[in-house]
Amino acid sequence: MDLANFLREHLHLCCCATALFIAAAAFPYLVPKPAVKPLQNSFLVLAFPLVGVSAALDAITDIAGGKVNIHVLMALAAFASVFMGNALEGGLLLAMFNLAHIAEEFFTSRSMIDVKELKENYPDSALVLNLDDDNLPNVSDLSYRSIPVHDVEVGSYILVTTGEAVPVDCEVFHGSATITIEHLTGEIKPLEAKAGDRIPGGARNLDGRMIVKVLKTWKESTLSRIVQLTEEAQLNKPKLQRWLDEFGEQYSKVVVVLSVAIAVLGPFLFKWPFISTAVCRGSIYRALGLMVAASPCALAVAPLAYATAVSSCARKGILLKGGQVLDALASCHTVAFDKTGTLTTGGLMFKAIEPIYGHIIGNKKTNFTSCCVPNCEVEALAVAAAMEKGTTHPIGRAVVDHSIGKDLPSVSVESFEYFPGKGLIATLNSAESGTRGGKMLKASLGSIEFITSLCKSEVESRKITAAVNASSYGTDFVHAALSVDEKVTLIHLEDRPRPGVLDVISELKDKAKVRVMMLTGDHKLSAWRVANAVGINEVYFSLKPEDKLNHVKRISGDMGGGLIMVGEGINDAPALAAATVGIVLAHRASATAIAVADVLLLQDNISGVPFSIAKARQTTSLVKQNVALALTCIILASLPSVLGFLPLWLTVLLHEGGTLLVCLNSIRALNDPSWSWGQDLRNLIGKLKSKLALLRHNATSSTIQTAPL
Repeated sequence: MDLANFLREHLHLCCCATALFIAAAAFPYLVPKPAVKPLQNSFLVLAFPLVGVSAALDAITDIAGGKVNIHVLMALAAFASVFMGNALEGGLLLAMFNLAHIAEEFFTSRSMIDVKELKENYPDSALVLNLDDDNLPNVSDLSYRSIPVHDVEVGSYILVTTGEAVPVDCEVFHGSATITIEHLTGEIKPLEAKAGDRIPGGARNLDGRMIVKVLKTWKESTLSRIVQLTEEAQLNKPKLQRWLDEFGEQYSKVVVVLSVAIAVLGPFLFKWPFISTAVCRGSIYRALGLMVAASPCALAVAPLAYATAVSSCARKGILLKGGQVLDALASCHTVAFDKTGTLTTGGLMFKAIEPIYGHIIGNKKTNFTSCCVPNCEVEALAVAAAMEKGTTHPIGRAVVDHSIGKDLPSVSVESFEYFPGKGLIATLNSAESGTRGGKMLKASLGSIEFITSLCKSEVESRKITAAVNASSYGTDFVHAALSVDEKVTLIHLEDRPRPGVLDVISELKDKAKVRVMMLTGDHKLSAWRVANAVGINEVYFSLKPEDKLNHVKRISGDMGGGLIMVGEGINDAPALAAATVGIVLAHRASATAIAVADVLLLQDNISGVPFSIAKARQTTSLVKQNVALALTCIILASLPSVLGFLPLWLTVLLHEGGTLLVCLNSIRALNDPSWSWGQDLRNLIGKLKSKLALLRHNATSSTIQTAPL
């Protein structure tokens, strides 16, 4: 049942009941004394069933299930008050309790991301275009059919018009449009989508018409992932919340036992009467006060800040796999970044291809008798493009993109073997390599270390390494090496730091006070070039996947605190899984990296990393405050009630007031986090100054307008 229906169905009943109880309480001051009792009884007869019947049913259901919780305690206290002759207080107790819980429902609903609204606004069907013989849509004469969005297949073409949502993750094939993804990633500025651009599922077309090619099925698309992960996150409770749930059950039973003990032993130990008199409140009345005041309601809602924070992050395009991730983030003191695709754009640009070993150079012949036809660079590019076809790795994409539109020899891959984080080996058939006459080629492509590890001798390995170091293009570029039948060609690529990375690293070091490092498989000079550009002083380079894993384990052990690993490739998966918290860029990450990560960043940058850490620290602080508030309110309400200083209705007010305070404090997790109390205070003072200045301006403007001419 949603909040609107809940309020419509219950709020008016509780308000009517409360009004009747208050009217009954006010009769002694408003009507003649002889008429007070009959009128009070009439109003109580009308009001009590409105709240008493539902309370009784809830209590009976919980007791039948073996549970003793807040509903049971409140029902016992209310009905015991009725039997003691205090029907007015018992009725007020239930009425205020229900009103308070309606308010709690409201605050809780504000803390949750509206997953249902996302689902309802999502299209049920998609306009899939009919394909021509060449498997491409005819854009001049569109023919399409409507099919359920769950049945849309990868490779299909979809028509998206103005006002519609893109059903699944796609790439623009034809046309252009202005889209918004604010509800997915928090990105307020509308984006221009044109041919070749990728669009996440759920993006809304504001203006334009486009044909898009489906890249992922419904289950794998961005919006489906948001809905799924957010629902799972709300179910995956943090350790503190699980403990409070278990503690609450036992705590409620202890409260009942203590209340019974006070009711029975009070007259013997403290000379209290069993039933209240005009002089002294009875032990049963005091026991009921304890039962109400010590109820664990406020403690039960203390972890509400976790759900609020998960929703706040989701609205910023940061998906957490459970509230427990917030506790883990808050415990981390080290952040390790992968380089390519994480700190850098990942969109490597092809710069040059250079034969370095085993080739004929000019008129001088090396120890191999033949070279590529028509020339070394062209066939090397053809071989590399054939091996990397369909890849998602940044180096492979750069090679394939550079080969498009060039007249290259025909090369087909016969067999293929992939080594994550190192390279790949393939058997190729080059039909146009004239001297070979279609001979099968043995090729390997990957890092310099991978290629040299395949050499037959240590001497050959050293010569290749020396040739790489002597490259005429220098050592600042990203390198990949290609070996074809023992002839090695060096591929040079350029990788640039992402915009804004310098600010992110600076914030992590100066404000979050965490240790920042880089873990990369690239060689030393390339790694330090990027590290110096973004402000990282600790770099570990030339790392294989197992090396990254060992570094993560060792650093976590040495530092004595948690470590956050930020990456996006399949070679980062072991380190992401071993880290205290693994964070990935969802748009670029491999399926393996997404599966093992704890946090998914939907925006294509790492600005969400400091936000996540600040949000985690804010949330853990709020939860601690909530527990302190809850315990304080329980003590402040319990002791005076047992000592007989507070009437039952005031005890209820204090108890429920504490619960609402905890809810209000939890809602603060919807605000953007800050790094310190001082910053919070400065922001508050700044807002107050702005409001005062606006009020003065309005007052001045009003005075000028009303002044006589």
